[in-house]
Amino acid sequence: MKKISLLIAGCIALSSCYKLDTTPYSQVSASTFWQNEDQALAGVLGCYNDLKKEATFGLQFSYDGLTDIGLGYDPPGLGEVISGTFTDRSSIIVDRWQAGYDLIQRCNHAIAHIQPMTIDKAKQEGFIAEAKFLRALMYFQLTNLYGALPIYDETVDLNKDFADLKNSRSSVEDVNKFILNDLNYAIEKLPVSYDAKYYGRVTKGAAYALRGKVALYNKDWAGAIRDFEEIVYNKTNTYGYSLNTSYSALFTMDGDQSPEMIFAIQNMGGTGFPYGMPMAFYMGTRSTFGSDWNNCMPSTRLADRYENRDGSPFNWNDYFPNYTTDNAVKKQAMESTQSGGTLTKVPDTAKLRQIYANRDPRMNQTLIVPYSHYLGWNANKERDMQLILATGVNENFGQIRNNRGWYTYLWRKFVPEGNLKGAITDRAHTPINFPIIRLGDVLLMLSEAYNESNQLDKAITELNKVRTRAKMPALNSGSSFLVVGSKADMSKRIQHERAVELAGEGWRYFDLKRWNLLESVSKDYIEKSITGDNLVTRGYQSRHKLWPIPGQEIEMNPALLPQNQDW
Repeated sequence: MKKISLLIAGCIALSSCYKLDTTPYSQVSASTFWQNEDQALAGVLGCYNDLKKEATFGLQFSYDGLTDIGLGYDPPGLGEVISGTFTDRSSIIVDRWQAGYDLIQRCNHAIAHIQPMTIDKAKQEGFIAEAKFLRALMYFQLTNLYGALPIYDETVDLNKDFADLKNSRSSVEDVNKFILNDLNYAIEKLPVSYDAKYYGRVTKGAAYALRGKVALYNKDWAGAIRDFEEIVYNKTNTYGYSLNTSYSALFTMDGDQSPEMIFAIQNMGGTGFPYGMPMAFYMGTRSTFGSDWNNCMPSTRLADRYENRDGSPFNWNDYFPNYTTDNAVKKQAMESTQSGGTLTKVPDTAKLRQIYANRDPRMNQTLIVPYSHYLGWNANKERDMQLILATGVNENFGQIRNNRGWYTYLWRKFVPEGNLKGAITDRAHTPINFPIIRLGDVLLMLSEAYNESNQLDKAITELNKVRTRAKMPALNSGSSFLVVGSKADMSKRIQHERAVELAGEGWRYFDLKRWNLLESVSKDYIEKSITGDNLVTRGYQSRHKLWPIPGQEIEMNPALLPQNQDW
């Protein structure tokens, strides 16, 4: 079990005493609570606990549905954003703003009350640094969604100022300065590591990684390189990060304390420990523990972009002539028929297995592909399940059922098998840690920063570390289709590698926005099923690059005007 989660569980009763989304904001007087190191720690751990909220980072994976690598429906799958029907009153927009500021205000509350405490100075500064990191992380997420933001820091006393939070929006540049100031403090004051019982708390390396990411998003290539090199090459400290030997294990309980994890949300499930994230609920299917909804799904476009094992581009036409242009060919190659659970027609599944087996191994480690198997949960016990593309599929027949009846690929990544040997008892609380920043991501960001700085050889070196871990051939390793000879070629390789390496982790949306590619992969695009049927038409408009400021927030604080462009 995860140590920090046990600590969080133990302090929930304490942290809820100063829950920052109610009035008054402190039911326990600061003069009686903030007295010693244990209480300071409890206050900071309450900030960590807010990361799990669905409207902060608890549904981080759902952002992939807004891109070319995923799709979704209903609020958990960001369906209104996908269709383009969302407004400044939509719950998706309102909830993320409010939950983000709730987390920020919780951090502010902790910082303000820890600062005057008479406790060990190094620990005091460390607690404050943790809260500042979490505050910076939340501001970073919010500014990437909404743009310019009002800034509130620890000088705000919510008990006194609750009805008078009327700050205007600071520019994106000023928000980023605030974020960087928090991260500068965190880098200075945080330890490189903690005792094992505190595993999961923010470290110096995590602060470097996030500061490097902020620099990358702001096209400060030199700053990004400096921070990423610090932790990749152990410039001033020994951070101990390394790529996990197994890619797939990273997204199971086996990867929870992997040296690849730089900062991850610590999740816990099991009876009496509802402190997880809803990966089973919204990424899983009716065949997953708890009978789930697959609100978030991988797209056919994602599946088709995984390369062949030799690194050459994949093309269905190499196996089924006219496949990509003729839906009848797709159906013949993929679809079964059945009656009452008995299959009466089955495609050449041996051929399909061979096709999928010959792909980038991350494909089968990330996705449940047609006619593959998955250890599910049915009739309150483990059961081998198979993804069958046919009408009338049902988990009671040992078949994986898409809740929408769509013929799609499904997530394997993060989705629990069986009941995780008793570790999961609630489908809304999957006890698999969720990475916010991991080394694989950092290496690809470092590769991008090198490439943008015209250091192509270094860019290739970093990206190849990620490819070869996945058992894929390195770039420039022989075959013509692996040759990269220019900055432009490398940019495309980075875009591809980030798509397949980070699928299901929720960062593709933010990547496409900063690359100015979101519109080109989204506007009026019709997402297709595996057999070519129309599923979802994307309603993207140029104004959607930034979400609107919630209308009710503007009503309470007109200083938030002007609204984002074209809203």
